[in-house]
Amino acid sequence: MDKTINWTLYHSFLAVMEQGSLSGAARVTGSTQPTIGRHITELEKALNVSLFIRTQTGFVPTDVAHELLPHAQQMAATAASIQRSAQRVGEGISGSVRISASEVVGVEILPPVLAKLRHTYPELVVELVVSDAPHDLLYREADIALRMFRPTQNAFVARLIGQLELGFYAHRTYLNQHSAPRTVADLSQHTLLGFDTMSDYIRNHTAAFPMALDRTLFQYRSDSSLAQLAMLRAGVGIGVCQSGLVADDPEIISVLPGQLALSLDMWLTMHEDLKRNRVCKTVFDFLGVALAADYCR
Repeated sequence: MDKTINWTLYHSFLAVMEQGSLSGAARVTGSTQPTIGRHITELEKALNVSLFIRTQTGFVPTDVAHELLPHAQQMAATAASIQRSAQRVGEGISGSVRISASEVVGVEILPPVLAKLRHTYPELVVELVVSDAPHDLLYREADIALRMFRPTQNAFVARLIGQLELGFYAHRTYLNQHSAPRTVADLSQHTLLGFDTMSDYIRNHTAAFPMALDRTLFQYRSDSSLAQLAMLRAGVGIGVCQSGLVADDPEIISVLPGQLALSLDMWLTMHEDLKRNRVCKTVFDFLGVALAADYCR
Protein backbone atom coordinates (compact mmCIF):
# COMPACT_ATOMS: atom_id res chain seq x y z
CA MET A 1 0.00 0.00 0.00
CA ASP A 2 1.30 3.45 -0.92
CA LYS A 3 1.58 5.37 2.32
CA THR A 4 1.49 8.71 0.49
CA ILE A 5 -2.01 8.32 -0.97
CA ASN A 6 -3.60 11.70 -1.43
CA TRP A 7 -6.68 12.38 0.70
CA THR A 8 -8.41 13.65 -2.44
CA LEU A 9 -8.66 10.07 -3.71
CA TYR A 10 -10.45 8.98 -0.56
CA HIS A 11 -12.64 12.06 -0.78
CA SER A 12 -13.75 11.08 -4.29
CA PHE A 13 -14.26 7.46 -3.20
CA LEU A 14 -16.50 8.57 -0.34
CA ALA A 15 -18.51 10.84 -2.64
CA VAL A 16 -19.16 7.96 -5.08
CA MET A 17 -20.19 5.68 -2.22
CA GLU A 18 -22.59 8.25 -0.81
CA GLN A 19 -24.01 9.51 -4.11
CA GLY A 20 -24.04 6.19 -5.96
CA SER A 21 -22.64 7.56 -9.22
CA LEU A 22 -19.75 9.47 -10.76
CA SER A 23 -22.06 12.28 -11.80
CA GLY A 24 -23.44 12.67 -8.30
CA ALA A 25 -19.95 12.59 -6.81
CA ALA A 26 -18.77 15.21 -9.29
CA ARG A 27 -21.71 17.44 -8.41
CA VAL A 28 -21.15 17.42 -4.62
CA THR A 29 -17.37 17.78 -4.85
CA GLY A 30 -17.39 20.48 -7.54
CA SER A 31 -15.31 18.27 -9.80
CA THR A 32 -15.97 16.45 -13.09
CA GLN A 33 -16.95 12.86 -13.87
CA PRO A 34 -13.65 12.06 -15.64
CA THR A 35 -11.70 13.40 -12.65
CA ILE A 36 -13.72 11.36 -10.16
CA GLY A 37 -13.30 8.26 -12.32
CA ARG A 38 -9.57 8.81 -12.52
CA HIS A 39 -9.37 9.20 -8.74
CA ILE A 40 -11.16 5.90 -8.22
CA THR A 41 -8.78 4.14 -10.60
CA GLU A 42 -5.74 5.68 -8.89
CA LEU A 43 -7.00 4.65 -5.46
CA GLU A 44 -7.66 1.08 -6.58
CA LYS A 45 -4.17 0.90 -8.02
CA ALA A 46 -2.58 2.36 -4.88
CA LEU A 47 -4.49 -0.02 -2.59
CA ASN A 48 -4.23 -2.95 -5.02
CA VAL A 49 -7.94 -3.75 -4.66
CA SER A 50 -11.14 -3.46 -6.69
CA LEU A 51 -13.52 -0.96 -5.16
CA PHE A 52 -16.26 -0.90 -7.77
CA ILE A 53 -17.64 -3.14 -10.49
CA ARG A 54 -18.14 -1.10 -13.63
CA THR A 55 -21.52 -1.77 -15.22
CA GLN A 56 -23.63 -0.09 -17.86
CA THR A 57 -25.80 1.35 -15.12
CA GLY A 58 -22.95 2.68 -12.99
CA PHE A 59 -20.43 1.74 -10.30
CA VAL A 60 -21.38 -1.09 -7.96
CA PRO A 61 -19.38 -1.13 -4.68
CA THR A 62 -17.48 -4.30 -3.86
CA ASP A 63 -17.25 -5.85 -0.40
CA VAL A 64 -13.87 -4.15 -0.01
CA ALA A 65 -15.46 -0.76 -0.72
CA HIS A 66 -18.07 -1.35 1.97
CA GLU A 67 -15.32 -2.36 4.40
CA LEU A 68 -13.35 0.80 3.68
CA LEU A 69 -16.37 3.09 3.84
CA PRO A 70 -16.40 3.73 7.64
CA HIS A 71 -12.68 4.54 7.55
CA ALA A 72 -13.21 7.06 4.76
CA GLN A 73 -16.11 8.56 6.69
CA GLN A 74 -13.87 8.91 9.72
CA MET A 75 -11.23 10.65 7.60
CA ALA A 76 -13.88 13.06 6.33
CA ALA A 77 -15.05 13.74 9.87
CA THR A 78 -11.47 14.42 10.96
CA ALA A 79 -10.90 16.78 8.02
CA ALA A 80 -14.09 18.66 8.87
CA SER A 81 -12.99 18.90 12.49
CA ILE A 82 -9.65 20.37 11.43
CA GLN A 83 -11.43 22.94 9.28
CA ARG A 84 -13.76 23.92 12.11
CA SER A 85 -10.79 24.27 14.46
CA ALA A 86 -9.01 26.50 11.96
CA GLN A 87 -12.10 28.67 11.62
CA ARG A 88 -12.27 29.00 15.39
CA VAL A 89 -8.69 30.22 15.72
CA GLY A 90 -8.81 33.20 18.02
CA GLU A 91 -12.07 32.35 19.75
CA GLY A 92 -11.60 32.63 23.48
CA ILE A 93 -8.53 34.87 23.12
CA SER A 94 -9.90 38.22 24.26
CA GLY A 95 -9.11 40.99 26.69
CA SER A 96 -6.35 43.59 26.85
CA VAL A 97 -2.62 43.11 26.39
CA ARG A 98 -0.21 46.01 26.94
CA ILE A 99 2.89 45.86 24.73
CA SER A 100 5.92 48.10 25.19
CA ALA A 101 8.40 48.77 22.39
CA SER A 102 10.99 51.31 21.38
CA GLU A 103 9.99 54.12 19.04
CA VAL A 104 11.43 52.57 15.89
CA VAL A 105 10.18 49.07 16.66
CA GLY A 106 6.76 50.37 17.68
CA VAL A 107 6.30 52.55 14.60
CA GLU A 108 8.33 50.83 11.87
CA ILE A 109 8.24 47.11 12.72
CA LEU A 110 5.29 46.19 14.93
CA PRO A 111 2.28 47.58 12.99
CA PRO A 112 2.27 44.90 10.22
CA VAL A 113 2.69 42.22 12.90
CA LEU A 114 -0.17 43.70 14.90
CA ALA A 115 -2.34 43.63 11.77
CA LYS A 116 -1.76 39.87 11.53
CA LEU A 117 -2.45 39.56 15.25
CA ARG A 118 -5.79 41.38 14.89
CA HIS A 119 -6.78 39.14 11.98
CA THR A 120 -5.96 35.99 13.96
CA TYR A 121 -7.40 37.14 17.29
CA PRO A 122 -10.11 39.71 16.47
CA GLU A 123 -11.37 39.98 20.05
CA LEU A 124 -8.05 41.17 21.45
CA VAL A 125 -7.48 44.71 22.67
CA VAL A 126 -3.85 45.82 22.31
CA GLU A 127 -2.36 48.80 24.13
CA LEU A 128 0.90 49.78 22.46
CA VAL A 129 3.33 51.84 24.54
CA VAL A 130 5.93 53.42 22.25
CA SER A 131 8.93 54.82 24.09
CA ASP A 132 12.68 54.40 24.18
CA ALA A 133 12.46 54.44 27.99
CA PRO A 134 12.12 50.82 29.13
CA HIS A 135 8.85 50.26 30.94
CA ASP A 136 9.02 48.29 34.14
CA LEU A 137 7.56 44.82 33.66
CA LEU A 138 8.25 44.03 37.28
CA TYR A 139 5.54 46.48 38.31
CA ARG A 140 3.33 45.63 35.33
CA GLU A 141 3.64 48.92 33.45
CA ALA A 142 3.43 46.60 30.43
CA ASP A 143 2.56 42.95 29.99
CA ILE A 144 4.98 42.22 27.15
CA ALA A 145 8.04 44.20 26.09
CA LEU A 146 10.29 44.20 23.05
CA ARG A 147 13.75 45.27 24.10
CA MET A 148 17.24 45.41 22.67
CA PHE A 149 18.75 43.95 25.83
CA ARG A 150 18.05 40.95 28.00
CA PRO A 151 16.45 41.73 31.37
CA THR A 152 18.55 40.75 34.35
CA GLN A 153 15.74 40.04 36.83
CA ASN A 154 14.89 36.39 37.37
CA ALA A 155 11.20 37.23 37.43
CA PHE A 156 11.13 37.61 33.64
CA VAL A 157 10.62 35.21 30.78
CA ALA A 158 12.98 36.30 28.01
CA ARG A 159 13.16 34.96 24.47
CA LEU A 160 15.85 35.98 22.00
CA ILE A 161 14.03 36.70 18.75
CA GLY A 162 17.12 37.36 16.66
CA GLN A 163 19.47 40.10 15.63
CA LEU A 164 18.83 43.38 13.83
CA GLU A 165 21.71 44.52 11.66
CA LEU A 166 22.84 48.17 11.71
CA GLY A 167 24.56 50.23 9.06
CA PHE A 168 25.51 53.75 7.96
CA TYR A 169 22.94 55.18 5.53
CA ALA A 170 22.12 58.42 3.74
CA HIS A 171 19.47 59.61 1.36
CA ARG A 172 20.41 59.83 -2.30
CA THR A 173 19.85 63.60 -2.35
CA TYR A 174 22.46 64.09 0.38
CA LEU A 175 25.01 61.91 -1.42
CA ASN A 176 24.34 63.76 -4.69
CA GLN A 177 25.40 66.96 -2.92
CA HIS A 178 28.40 65.48 -1.10
CA SER A 179 31.05 62.99 -2.07
CA ALA A 180 30.31 59.67 -0.43
CA PRO A 181 32.82 58.82 2.33
CA ARG A 182 35.28 56.06 1.53
CA THR A 183 36.62 55.53 5.03
CA VAL A 184 35.37 55.98 8.56
CA ALA A 185 37.74 58.93 8.90
CA ASP A 186 35.94 60.64 6.00
CA LEU A 187 32.80 60.86 8.13
CA SER A 188 34.29 63.84 9.92
CA GLN A 189 33.73 65.84 6.72
CA HIS A 190 30.01 65.03 6.67
CA THR A 191 26.86 65.97 8.50
CA LEU A 192 26.21 63.20 10.98
CA LEU A 193 22.95 62.38 12.75
CA GLY A 194 22.95 61.02 16.28
CA PHE A 195 21.99 61.24 19.92
CA ASP A 196 21.94 64.30 22.12
CA THR A 197 22.42 62.57 25.48
CA MET A 198 24.81 59.69 26.09
CA SER A 199 22.89 56.98 27.95
CA ASP A 200 24.04 53.73 29.51
CA TYR A 201 22.14 51.91 26.77
CA ILE A 202 24.07 53.71 24.00
CA ARG A 203 27.35 53.25 25.83
CA ASN A 204 26.80 49.51 26.27
CA HIS A 205 25.67 48.88 22.70
CA THR A 206 28.26 50.88 20.78
CA ALA A 207 31.46 49.46 22.23
CA ALA A 208 32.34 48.08 18.79
CA PHE A 209 31.69 51.40 17.05
CA PRO A 210 34.63 52.37 14.81
CA MET A 211 34.98 55.82 16.37
CA ALA A 212 34.72 57.41 19.79
CA LEU A 213 31.15 58.43 20.40
CA ASP A 214 30.27 61.80 21.86
CA ARG A 215 27.37 64.14 21.21
CA THR A 216 29.76 66.65 19.64
CA LEU A 217 30.35 64.15 16.85
CA PHE A 218 26.86 64.88 15.50
CA GLN A 219 25.81 68.08 13.80
CA TYR A 220 22.13 67.13 14.10
CA ARG A 221 21.15 65.55 17.40
CA SER A 222 18.05 64.02 18.89
CA ASP A 223 17.36 61.49 21.60
CA SER A 224 14.41 60.31 19.54
CA SER A 225 15.40 57.45 17.27
CA LEU A 226 12.34 58.19 15.12
CA ALA A 227 13.49 61.78 14.64
CA GLN A 228 16.93 60.58 13.62
CA LEU A 229 15.39 58.20 11.08
CA ALA A 230 13.16 60.97 9.73
CA MET A 231 16.15 63.29 9.28
CA LEU A 232 18.03 60.53 7.47
CA ARG A 233 15.11 59.97 5.11
CA ALA A 234 14.83 63.73 4.52
CA GLY A 235 18.44 63.93 3.35
CA VAL A 236 19.81 65.89 6.32
CA GLY A 237 22.91 63.74 6.70
CA ILE A 238 24.41 60.33 7.39
CA GLY A 239 23.02 58.25 10.22
CA VAL A 240 22.98 54.77 11.67
CA CYS A 241 19.79 52.75 11.40
CA GLN A 242 18.52 49.21 11.18
CA SER A 243 19.33 47.81 7.75
CA GLY A 244 15.98 46.07 7.41
CA LEU A 245 14.08 49.36 7.66
CA VAL A 246 15.62 50.80 4.51
CA ALA A 247 16.48 47.67 2.54
CA ASP A 248 13.56 48.17 0.13
CA ASP A 249 13.94 51.93 -0.27
CA PRO A 250 15.99 52.70 -3.40
CA GLU A 251 16.51 56.29 -2.24
CA ILE A 252 18.36 55.26 0.92
CA ILE A 253 21.95 54.29 0.16
CA SER A 254 24.32 52.21 2.28
CA VAL A 255 27.40 54.20 3.27
CA LEU A 256 30.68 52.44 4.02
CA PRO A 257 29.14 48.98 3.61
CA GLY A 258 31.06 46.33 5.51
CA GLN A 259 32.90 48.83 7.68
CA LEU A 260 30.31 48.88 10.44
CA ALA A 261 29.70 45.49 12.03
CA LEU A 262 27.01 46.20 14.59
CA SER A 263 23.83 44.39 15.45
CA LEU A 264 21.16 44.59 18.12
CA ASP A 265 19.66 41.60 19.88
CA MET A 266 15.88 41.73 19.99
CA TRP A 267 14.39 40.23 23.15
CA LEU A 268 10.75 39.47 23.83
CA THR A 269 10.05 39.59 27.56
CA MET A 270 7.19 39.26 30.01
CA HIS A 271 6.74 38.66 33.73
CA GLU A 272 7.05 34.99 34.65
CA ASP A 273 3.61 35.03 36.33
CA LEU A 274 2.03 35.76 32.96
CA LYS A 275 3.07 32.37 31.60
CA ARG A 276 -0.13 31.10 33.18
CA ASN A 277 -2.17 33.84 31.51
CA ARG A 278 -3.51 32.23 28.31
CA VAL A 279 -4.02 35.52 26.50
CA CYS A 280 -0.58 36.98 27.28
CA LYS A 281 1.14 33.68 26.51
CA THR A 282 -0.67 33.47 23.17
CA VAL A 283 0.34 37.01 22.18
CA PHE A 284 3.90 36.42 23.43
CA ASP A 285 4.28 33.32 21.25
CA PHE A 286 2.61 34.99 18.25
CA LEU A 287 4.96 37.98 18.36
CA GLY A 288 7.98 35.72 18.75
CA VAL A 289 7.18 33.68 15.66
CA ALA A 290 6.14 36.64 13.48
CA LEU A 291 9.12 38.83 14.34
CA ALA A 292 11.66 36.03 13.97
CA ALA A 293 10.26 35.12 10.56
CA ASP A 294 10.02 38.60 9.04
CA TYR A 295 12.54 40.91 10.69
CA CYS A 296 15.42 39.14 12.40
CA ARG A 297 18.26 36.96 11.32
